[in-house]
Amino acid sequence: MSTTSVRKAKRARREWGESPLFRTVTPTLAVLLAVVAWQVATKLGNVAPTVLPSPTRVAEAAWTDREALWQNTIPTLQVTVVGLVVSVVISAILATLLSFVPLLRNATLPLLIVAQSIPIIVLAPLFVIWFGFGLGPKIGLIAITTTLPMTISLLQGFLSADPDAATLMKSLGANRVKVFLRLQVPSSLPFFFTGLRVVASFAVLAAIFAETVGAVNGLGIYMATQKNMLRTDLVLAAAVVSIVVSLLLFSLTYLLETLAMPWERRRKAMRSE
Repeated sequence: MSTTSVRKAKRARREWGESPLFRTVTPTLAVLLAVVAWQVATKLGNVAPTVLPSPTRVAEAAWTDREALWQNTIPTLQVTVVGLVVSVVISAILATLLSFVPLLRNATLPLLIVAQSIPIIVLAPLFVIWFGFGLGPKIGLIAITTTLPMTISLLQGFLSADPDAATLMKSLGANRVKVFLRLQVPSSLPFFFTGLRVVASFAVLAAIFAETVGAVNGLGIYMATQKNMLRTDLVLAAAVVSIVVSLLLFSLTYLLETLAMPWERRRKAMRSE
């Protein structure tokens, strides 16, 4: 086989490995295999449904109780999205201040790490005692859980800007604010979306845990109620719904990234040519 043919074959394999179809098919097959193994294990092992219901039983229970699942999914999704928005705003403000004031960076980052290190199992009951059962405590818990990763991601993005480009802009008369807006902010976008993808699942988990401590509705309180009734099938059904919500938010970050960074899509297309 000629060198050209080998290169074409390697390029085709690389393009297939990076294609959206491959990235969708492979995890889907893995999930299907896991579900089949789960179904076989519950049938052959004669496991009690209250301990580990089969996937078919979980699906049947979810369909039967679909209205209650939907009614409890909406509040969880709403508080997760609001909490993420609040976290992004706080993180953007903090990262901007820390990038402009290096001395403040050394004083603030340890405090953020301390806040991140406090177990949510400790904070959640305290937030309910202090602020009640409304949206405030849940949004606060999500913000505490996700602000540190987002702030560090954004700060790293701001600091990753090309110093030579910054020097050139300053030599042409650009002040510190213009350098930040025209150079550092665009440079931080890949870091921002990477951090957003990381915290999206954290936000869903934080919202659900906050709901188990104190809430009127939501997937968290739904799971807690069904657990007390030994409805393991509905607990797992709610868990599957929470996974779907996390995947939707995760996928949405790619759409937002495409809209915010159209030049990156063109660069990848040119590289694959």
